[in-house]
Amino acid sequence: LQFVESGGGLVQPGGSLRLSCAAPESSLEDYAVGWFRQAPGKEHEGLICISTSDRVVYYAGSVKGRFTISKDIPKDTVFLQMNSLKPEDTAVYYCNTQQNGVDIWGRGTLVTVSS
Repeated sequence: LQFVESGGGLVQPGGSLRLSCAAPESSLEDYAVGWFRQAPGKEHEGLICISTSDRVVYYAGSVKGRFTISKDIPKDTVFLQMNSLKPEDTAVYYCNTQQNGVDIWGRGTLVTVSS
């Protein structure tokens, strides 16, 4: 199982981005998938997760009401829709799951929120 994140970039405050987490040649319907981020000089922060039964759990109150998670099983892709972006959302965003007790991470995609 491998993840490939994409969709990051430069966006102005108040703008939106949709990140994608693709798992080529895998079956994401068998895994819960979460999104994390790491801002410069800060530790990894868990944001949101979607379970195999589509239950959504928010780990970060700062993104509730602004970020949503969804998945497209036929495309084996999980999305992170980010709205009302703030400069403090600037970070590298990663998707994550566990396979046989081992954390699986992608390489991340950089989101920069700046005017």
